[in-house]
Amino acid sequence: MAFFQIFRHQRGGRRKTGGGKRPPARTMGKQTMDNNRKTRTICFTNNKGGSGKSTSCANLGYGLAAAGKKVLLIDGDMQLNLSLSFFDEDRVLDMAESERNLYDAIRSGADLKDYIISTDYENLDLIPSSTLMSQVEYELFTRMQREFILKKCLRTVREEKRYDYILIDAPPTLGTWVINILCASDYVIVPVEASPWGFFGLANMFDFLNRIQDVTDAQIMGVLITKVDERKNYYRQAKEILEEYQEIHVFDTFIHVDSAVEWAQDASKPVAVYKKSTRSATEFKKLTEEVIGYGSR
Repeated sequence: MAFFQIFRHQRGGRRKTGGGKRPPARTMGKQTMDNNRKTRTICFTNNKGGSGKSTSCANLGYGLAAAGKKVLLIDGDMQLNLSLSFFDEDRVLDMAESERNLYDAIRSGADLKDYIISTDYENLDLIPSSTLMSQVEYELFTRMQREFILKKCLRTVREEKRYDYILIDAPPTLGTWVINILCASDYVIVPVEASPWGFFGLANMFDFLNRIQDVTDAQIMGVLITKVDERKNYYRQAKEILEEYQEIHVFDTFIHVDSAVEWAQDASKPVAVYKKSTRSATEFKKLTEEVIGYGSR
């Protein structure tokens, strides 16, 4: 298909030439994981909207917390979707309009430990977003070392080793704010919708990550294929194309289209809380196991 041809043309890179085990994830900077690090920061990013970033971030966060890990979620998107995954609309808007949200912390350069909100779930906390995050690029523009503002704001939280995981939901852009998020992260998960348009911009995403290697050591943990429809063969073709490239790791778990996800979002609950028996709840549990296992590879 044309989309696959475009991806191959944009990517170039080394294709896999033989069998055997899948190689380690491509890294940006450091080549191996530091197993002695207590807190691991993972961001979810893709320059295309609708890829399942917020859904994946929220449900992985819940899965890690349910597995006994201490987790902090950071809503870095003005759309507030990560916040809405755990709180109703009125509460989210109240937090967005208050002075206790991510935008206020970034604008003032404040310590993020004072902006943490508890959720209804054990081991799971959140730093909420604000609709004013649409202005964050302007706030950062004149700042010294503007790529590292979020990293500095997170320093105390990381040094105190409160959490096993910090998960950051990035907006669907490729600007200074996303660079901030990447600079504050140890790992990157790239959710990709299993559709022609979902796959189309992936090469641009990887090119962007390659261009900023000099300011971040974040490793690409993997590509997560989302919104899979078994009636269509597209996701299989996409997975096969991605696995041709040695530098791209694809999670074994992929997330199917499931109406339970939308109902869970409407209820402001993780899908495993809304209905534990659903296919997507099982898939997010498997994804959780993959992410936890990543540290022991």
